[in-house]
Amino acid sequence: MPLWIDRLSEDPLSQQRPSLVGDRDFDIAIVGGGFSGLWTAYYLIRQDPTLRIAVLEANYCGFGASGRNGGWAVGELACGFERYEKLARKHGVDEEKAHSEALRLARAVFATVDEIGRVAELEGIDCDYAKGGTIRVARNSPQARRQREEIAEIHKWGLSEDEICLLGADEASGLLNASKVQSGIFFAATAAVDPAKLARGLASVVEAAGVSVFEQTPVTEISSGVAYTPAGVVKADVVVRATEAYTRDLRGLKRRLLPVYSYMVATEPLDDATVESIGLANRPTFADDRNMVTYGQRSADNRIAFGGRGVPYLFGSKISRKQEFHEQTHREIRDILVDMLPQLEGVAITHRWGGVLGIPRNWTPGLSFDRASGLGSLGGYVGEGVAPSNLAGQTMADLILGRKTDRVTLPWVGASSRSWEPEPLRWLGVRMSRAILQAADNREDRTDHEARWSYKLSKALRGGN
Repeated sequence: MPLWIDRLSEDPLSQQRPSLVGDRDFDIAIVGGGFSGLWTAYYLIRQDPTLRIAVLEANYCGFGASGRNGGWAVGELACGFERYEKLARKHGVDEEKAHSEALRLARAVFATVDEIGRVAELEGIDCDYAKGGTIRVARNSPQARRQREEIAEIHKWGLSEDEICLLGADEASGLLNASKVQSGIFFAATAAVDPAKLARGLASVVEAAGVSVFEQTPVTEISSGVAYTPAGVVKADVVVRATEAYTRDLRGLKRRLLPVYSYMVATEPLDDATVESIGLANRPTFADDRNMVTYGQRSADNRIAFGGRGVPYLFGSKISRKQEFHEQTHREIRDILVDMLPQLEGVAITHRWGGVLGIPRNWTPGLSFDRASGLGSLGGYVGEGVAPSNLAGQTMADLILGRKTDRVTLPWVGASSRSWEPEPLRWLGVRMSRAILQAADNREDRTDHEARWSYKLSKALRGGN
């Protein structure tokens, strides 16, 4: 059971909304009741309360990545600045303008962190929002060297010290009293949230505003003007796909996004002395800078919720409920956490869970809307979707309503990606890339020398075009 779902005041399984019964007509049908779909519905109904909108969710709203993630509303896109610039050039702008367009997209994502807080306060969504930034610590020399290079490069792009900065060992330890800290990076545009409270609260808000929310209503196929379900056909002028990793369940789209597993653990509530010894005042989210992703936060009830990538991918893009608990991976994540924060030795782990996130072949999130067919899609956040999904939802609403805002010209609008390779190629590529990066982390910890060749080989294996 994910910590976030377990802490809800109501059990989403016993308090499910009605499922679809029979054929229905709507103006807009949104497939997927996670952040992307719910934010799209929210901004549509707030801008035009007369719209007949349906959200079609296969389980319950917040069941997927939206209710299982680390609660990082982090103002960044996983693809990075160079990819932003490439997207801008695909829009036909010159190199100098592409740089400014990349910076415009970056700051638009920054702004969504505050927008989430604004909406939560306005709509009375108690999601434990705390904008404390992110602290990433370097715990060996290779990680520290990468941090110095990253900050030098990112400041060349035009970001300020107030937005992101390099910290010395003492400054970084003051924010997160982790072991072996050599340096740190502080990124201001991040808020910690309880993601399930945010998703469930958002679903209640849009439903109260007049959106029809159908749970236990899986969609099997989407085409222009139609969403097909086992319970009936939904016709709509606009159909939006917001299914992330579960896109693989739609007819003809199995290879569109790669479903990759990530795993989390959560501790029991910590006593005041332990909390003080760890730091994390103002509840910044935290990680170290190993190649394999880690992510954590101190929850509002003083638990440490911490995650990382485990057995990442099942052959054939399979998604299995059994895979959400993986004993070896959960043990490894707990060991990494205690190595990072020895203060947690002996503290009980009360929750262990997992879930899938969606990765496009070019590792670049984006959205598109074709007015002629009425088909829209958004997502592919590579595990960083809590904040970008808000911007995507705002932008999708603008596109559908024909609003000429600055958002609809951002470089990620219209971004497309080819499908993933057929099996066994994608299974081999994912597994080999993970093994190489894990070996690189182990080597860097053991020798304190950078395994740069490993990262380059892994990047070549995964591709990104």
